[in-house]
Amino acid sequence: MHQYKGKLIVHTGSMFSGKTSSLEKDVKRFKIAKYNTIAFKPAIDSRYKRNEIVTHDLTSMSAILVDNIDEIIEYSNELKPDIIAIDEIQFLDGSVDRILQGINELLERDLTVIVAGLDMDFTGQPFEIVKELMPIADYLYKHHAVCVRCGNDAWVSNRKSKDQERIKIGASDEYEPLCRKCFLKEKENMID
Repeated sequence: MHQYKGKLIVHTGSMFSGKTSSLEKDVKRFKIAKYNTIAFKPAIDSRYKRNEIVTHDLTSMSAILVDNIDEIIEYSNELKPDIIAIDEIQFLDGSVDRILQGINELLERDLTVIVAGLDMDFTGQPFEIVKELMPIADYLYKHHAVCVRCGNDAWVSNRKSKDQERIKIGASDEYEPLCRKCFLKEKENMID
């Protein structure tokens, strides 16, 4: 089998940083190498097309909609993939412990697991599942968008509206990538 057998590959960072594009690139490479690949996305992610993972620059690949890690395991038992890709892992239902346990079950079966997910929410607080996956990843890639205010590396996905719900699905209509300095300045201006 391949050098990534039983390995966890994590792509993380802010929105518009290329996480999903990198996940898609990894999957395409494994497909070219003739590995059986399956991609999943949380059912809550209703952007773009329902049964596809779509990047912000509108490239896409087929995906199976799931609510939780148990559904991913069920599909994996049935379809016998070599490679499992999970986009927007921070949106999976279930406890962090259960998701970690499920990911570890897949890795112990020598499957390659590729995940993409936001490292932080719009307030700069970590998404717990991504925070827990980062130290156990065999390969960890922190991606950066470009700050729309100053052009530096973006640090966070700033929500443009005043909506305070933690999970709000959106794209450039709802979010903008900001560096730490511009993000803190934005938050300071909202207080004034």
